[in-house]
Order: sequence, then C-alpha cells, then structure tokens
Amino acid sequence: MRWLVFALLLALVGGSAALADELRPGFIELRQLDSARWSLGWKQPLAGAGPAQLVVPTIPRNCRIVEGPHRRLAALALVGSATLACGGALAGGRIGLSEIAGGGDVLVRVAPRGERVQSYRLTPAEPTVELASRPSSLQVWKSYGVLGIEHILTGWDHLLFVIALVLLVRRGWAIARAVTAFTIAHSLTLAGTTLGLIGLPGPPVEAAIALSIVFLALELVRTGGGTSVTLRYPWAIAFAFGLVHGFGFAGALQEIGLPEGEVPAALLAFNLGVETGQLMIVGTVLALLAIAGRMARPALAPALRIAGYGIGITASYWLVDRLIV
Repeated sequence: MRWLVFALLLALVGGSAALADELRPGFIELRQLDSARWSLGWKQPLAGAGPAQLVVPTIPRNCRIVEGPHRRLAALALVGSATLACGGALAGGRIGLSEIAGGGDVLVRVAPRGERVQSYRLTPAEPTVELASRPSSLQVWKSYGVLGIEHILTGWDHLLFVIALVLLVRRGWAIARAVTAFTIAHSLTLAGTTLGLIGLPGPPVEAAIALSIVFLALELVRTGGGTSVTLRYPWAIAFAFGLVHGFGFAGALQEIGLPEGEVPAALLAFNLGVETGQLMIVGTVLALLAIAGRMARPALAPALRIAGYGIGITASYWLVDRLIV
C-alpha cells in the first residue's frame, strides 16, 4: 500500500524531465498588403537539432506565390515568408498545412485590410480550415483559451510550481487563498508585459521561475509536518512568485503574437485558459492526496518528501541550465 502512495505522488512529477516551458505552437499569418497582394508568414517548430525542410502552407486556390518562399532559422523553429497575389475574396478558400508534424497545434491569423482579423486553431486531425466570410467573435476566445490551457498543462515549470504549492500547503482554504494570490499576481504581470507597460529580459525570468520551484521543493522536504514562513503565509509567497511567473506567461504569449484589434479579448482568453488548466491541476493533486491519505496515511509524509526531492532535483537542473546558457 505504501508503494501505491509513492506511485500516486511521483506520477505528478514523472514527466518533468520534458522541456520546461513548452508552448511552441506553429503559426500562419496571412496579411493583406493591397487589393491584390498578401504577405504570408509562418513558423514551423523543430522537433530537435539538425536540418529540416521548410513546409509551405496550403493557400486558397485563387492565390499564388509571386515572391519567395524565403526561409530563416530561429530558436527551435524555421520561419518562412512569401508574397501572394490573390484574385478576389478569400472567403471559402482553405489555409493550413498538408499535415502537422509532431502532433502540435498551429495558430492561423488572417488579416484583411479594414476588416476583423480571423483566428483559427489547427490540429493534426484538422490541419486546414475554410476561411469564413464573416468571422465569429468567438474565434479569438476559443483559439487563445485553448492555448492557455495547453500552456499550463505542458509548461512543466509553471506546472511543478502549482503542484509543489498544493503538496506543501494541503489545507483547503489556505490553498484557495494561495492559488488566488498566484493568479492575481501573474495576471498583473502578464497583462502589463503584453500591453507594453512593463517587461523583463527572458533569461533572468526563466532562471527565477526555476528558483521559485527549488524554493518550494526545499520547503516541502524541510518542513516534514512542521511550520515555516511559507506555511504561515502561503498567499504572500505565491503572490511574490506569481509576479515572476507572469513574465514567463507573457514571454510565451509574445512568441505566438496577438491579433490586432482583438488584443484584450485574446489576452483575457489566454489568461482564463491558464486558470482553467491550473484549477484542473489543483483538483487532481487534491484528489490524489485524499486517496493517499485514506489508503495509507503513514506513507504520506515520506511520499511527499520523495516528491519534494524529485521536484527539487528537476528544478535545480533547469536553474543551472538557464544560468549557463
């Protein structure tokens, strides 16, 4: 029974050797230049190091490439660009990719002059989309909301912070206050950075995020059922570190960009998606703690300590890696 408790808690950190902040969706942007010309830009995430072939997106049938495609290498991605000549409206045409390699998502933005920007999210099951004549106002909410959920669920550094916080506090109302403080804090810096009001360089932010996880892991290992400043004031610690994590969320969002004219909606949708994913994680951890407490309470304390070591070792690796790069 004790090993079952270990397994339940270690399952929370078992995948943490993955990339720490994994929000690298591809994107395709089609922007109208004049009555007949459009600029096409796209980012193709790379699965790893080594050469890769640039995949040119599928474009509407009434469009043709007149310049390009051009290719350049960016961080973990290939970036392509081309100029299109299009005859007539694009409504009813399809845009996307023949297939989406690696199982990721692709965000599509189509920006006609003087009209509302259209936003779509492509998946491996639906790698192309038909352009609408009248875009729905829900497009941005759906696309960026899902991206927010994916970011918190696949961004292991933010995820491990929330997991460690719940494992450390473990008290219902205390967790609620701490998670609320974390949410308010990272929402403030996410909005401020995205709107250009504040900002910090990416490398120090990523290192500070890793350090915040190391801090909670040390608290988890050290307290052993005792008390500490973090346990007395978890909301304050969560708020302080939430400000730093907000800069990390903003950096991820800046990589994919925001649709012109829809920035507030996209920002709010992304943040609500992050909160939805965060609540899913909090609920899952609390459920596992409740199961472990009922089935083998004596094994819970050592299991939490082992989980703390696992989280701390992973975050320490990220910290060193981010400091030396």
